[in-house]
Amino acid sequence: MPAITLARLSYVTPDNQPLFSDLDLSFGPLRAGLVGRNGTGKSSLLRLILGELQPLSGTVGVDGSVGVLRQHVQVAETARIANYLGFASQFDVLARLEKGEGSVEDAGVADWTLIERYEEAMHRVGLPPLDPNRLCATLSGGQRTRVALAGLWLTEPDFILLDEPTNNLDVDGRAAVGDLLAEWKGGAIVVSHDRRLLQQMDEIVELTSLGATTYGGNWDHYRQRKTQELAAAEHRLSTAEQHLKAIDQRIQAQAERKARSDSAGKKKRARGDQPKMFLDAQANRADATASRQAGIAGRMRAKADEQAKAARDDIEVLQPVSLSLPTTGLPAGKQVLEATDLTGGHDVTYPAIRNFNLRVSGPERIAIIGANGSGKTTLLKLLTGALKPMSGSVRVRAEFALLDQSVSILDPSLSVRENYRLLQPDEDENACRAALARLKFRAEAALQRVGTLSGGEMLRAGLAVTIGSAHPPKLLILDEPTNHLDLDAIQAVEAGLNAFDGALLVVSHDQAFLDNIGITRQIEL
Repeated sequence: MPAITLARLSYVTPDNQPLFSDLDLSFGPLRAGLVGRNGTGKSSLLRLILGELQPLSGTVGVDGSVGVLRQHVQVAETARIANYLGFASQFDVLARLEKGEGSVEDAGVADWTLIERYEEAMHRVGLPPLDPNRLCATLSGGQRTRVALAGLWLTEPDFILLDEPTNNLDVDGRAAVGDLLAEWKGGAIVVSHDRRLLQQMDEIVELTSLGATTYGGNWDHYRQRKTQELAAAEHRLSTAEQHLKAIDQRIQAQAERKARSDSAGKKKRARGDQPKMFLDAQANRADATASRQAGIAGRMRAKADEQAKAARDDIEVLQPVSLSLPTTGLPAGKQVLEATDLTGGHDVTYPAIRNFNLRVSGPERIAIIGANGSGKTTLLKLLTGALKPMSGSVRVRAEFALLDQSVSILDPSLSVRENYRLLQPDEDENACRAALARLKFRAEAALQRVGTLSGGEMLRAGLAVTIGSAHPPKLLILDEPTNHLDLDAIQAVEAGLNAFDGALLVVSHDQAFLDNIGITRQIEL
């Protein structure tokens, strides 16, 4: 049976940062979702399996063939679809034979079912039977990902490795990935933050700096187990704190007994009716007993304190993020934004947006959805004034903030704190600290340069300088906020948005994210 086995695997990055040590994992003919915070080594683990990276120690055993869908589908400008799929020579043989230019050798090696299988693979991923000689450079990012999926159907390896396969895909593209996994008969290792995709897994493997833990079942089962682990950690903390309280009471009682004993000894000495040698011996025995009891109690307290700290650390990791933000004071009937017969885009002949109408009133939560290339980002530019409309009108009647995919509102050369002071010049230092703390940027974290932050941290910083401020905007506009974020970061963003009581306009393909932030209306382009 095909299998992938990792034994005592250790790996450090080229700059000597350890990612994992003595990792033991095995994968069989199941769909395994690989999850973990950004930077824990998920993509590196896939590259180790593929032999593209060398471990510091340990072994990688691969019994069977492996296909891969990478997070960033990169091909040469001159590469044809046939080259990208690895079937260029086979397609060329068939083309020569069809033209009557083929040799006897061509006829002998021809793969006569290739065209039929190619067209079926394209159909399965929602693409027409594209010309295999078409240049990959003419395909959109989403189309390239779908072609890569078609390649997996063509080659049918024993294992497929998918690295964030639904990033940059629209709803139909995500469905194609889901269909692939639903019908796949071999093994699959899927790095993803797409919770709907993880719902299709047979097991979830969580990668942390401490190692890997495998949870049988899909995403819902994994979350249930994590909830149980949180409850167990809270119970351990309660038990440890009760134990600490009991030990402190015992230490206090021993100190009080010692004080009473010392007082009684002084009185006996003052009376002078007992030999000094006897009293000294008695005092020494009492001191020795008290010292021994204090030592035992001290060790017990240290152990209980260590258990309490470990439980608190577990709770900090496991506990869902919840936030409290300043209110916007946006009334329910207040008109926030109105677009009337809006037409515009970068192409005057074929504008991406035509005769678009929208009215946002009060704290509505609206999602803009649609296929890749339907003009969602263009629409946001028109609504925010970044792009001038060809016709129609836009009226924004309240303060707004836009957080795009790169969070360009922030200056990457400045710290989080400096960005806040730059964007909120009227707020004092105390207000700055309070706002950043609301989004978990405290002490040294607030002094980090934005350019060094992860994607999730950068988006959280963007929320801090907008909706975290003492005077948040009435309208927040987000463009694909969950792209490239890990699951912990997505949940932190969800917590921030759920604490925001203003109007929300979101472009996203992540339906689980939209469900979790309470979207009240969806508009499809």
